Amino acid sequence: MPSSRIRPIPPAALALAAACAALPARAQSVDGMAWLAGCWRGHFGEAGTMEQWLPPAGGTMLAMSRTVRQGKTVEFEFLQLRQLQDGTLALMPQPAGRPATVFRLLSAGPQEAVFENPAHDFPQRIAYTRSDESRLLVSIEGLRNGTTRRIEFTFSRVGCEDELQPR
Repeated sequence: MPSSRIRPIPPAALALAAACAALPARAQSVDGMAWLAGCWRGHFGEAGTMEQWLPPAGGTMLAMSRTVRQGKTVEFEFLQLRQLQDGTLALMPQPAGRPATVFRLLSAGPQEAVFENPAHDFPQRIAYTRSDESRLLVSIEGLRNGTTRRIEFTFSRVGCEDELQPR
């Protein structure tokens, strides 16, 4: 994903995150993530970022993200949501087609999910939050160069059939 706003994380938020990390994530099926399905246009940097999530089927949700700048694809990513062998729901991004990195579900609500992989370089945490039917906030956070950072990406729902070509 392209970078957007980078902000330090307040110490109180870090303490809360550490407390939550100690709690086991409840098992959730991929079907509980159906709220993420659809096409989303990014509102950061140059126009041209789209993320499309297929609805749950066969125990998975699959997605792709593409950023186009000046008529060229500059970034892309494949994503999977699936249950691991132990029953934990996991997000598995593959930026630029690299092998998947597993981020296990840390917490989930009706329209929010937070995934974590403390061993990953950056980010260590990825969160998806849908504030309403048409807005999605994706955040990545963790340590980068010794400093805890959070980067947010805002998206709006768009019609998949109408948005095949980036603006």
